[in-house]
Amino acid sequence: MNPRFTDRVVLISGAAQGIGAATALCFAAEGARLALLDMNASALEGVAAQCQALGAQTLQHAGSVADRSVWDGAVAALLARWGRLDVLINNAGITRDARFEKMSVDQFDAVIDINLRGVFHGAQAVTPAMVAAQQGVIINTSSVVGLHGNFGQTNYAAAKAGVIGMTKTWARELGPKGIRVNAVAPGFIETPMTAAIPDKVSEMLVEQIPLGRFGRAEDIANAYAFLASDAAAYVTGTVLEVTGGMML
Repeated sequence: MNPRFTDRVVLISGAAQGIGAATALCFAAEGARLALLDMNASALEGVAAQCQALGAQTLQHAGSVADRSVWDGAVAALLARWGRLDVLINNAGITRDARFEKMSVDQFDAVIDINLRGVFHGAQAVTPAMVAAQQGVIINTSSVVGLHGNFGQTNYAAAKAGVIGMTKTWARELGPKGIRVNAVAPGFIETPMTAAIPDKVSEMLVEQIPLGRFGRAEDIANAYAFLASDAAAYVTGTVLEVTGGMML
């Protein structure tokens, strides 16, 4: 089988760990050239080395997705090297959980800055190159929480619901220019972010999942890869839930 992304250029945010790292490895194995963005420069270098071992060319860019200049620098660097940009995966995200009555403005703003404003910055930074090429794919990361809410996650739910709204709007605006825009809504996935969930809570959550387990980072990476591939050429404006059936 021929790799799906040979010579295509894929920009992945939050690529240093968890879902982002699994996504980088997935696309590397499929022939992509990778631009990797994360705040953790040392961890990012480690992921890049693993991708290079699979034969992928990589660029690394360290910085916060909430900073537009970081995005602009990453896009300029990859265009200077490869002259094209095919796929953006807006994957970076954080949590700052607290009950609504006790959530601070700083906790709220931190999550909105990364999980919502960062997605806006990323998509706007890559759009000129995609419009010029009359092709491209933008994949945004929402969450089951953005669809259904979750106790203690007012900020996270607001950001992830906002991502869905932006995704559908951009699909309408950018579709005529050859750009597809979709979102993935993961359920509970085994990552450093969910590792802090107490065991008893984890057990309760698993009981609500028909497939009987938390997802793996690779499950989300595979969803990204499908939406980025030619097999999804007529898919835009959709939210793909990858939840193990949790909200059935």
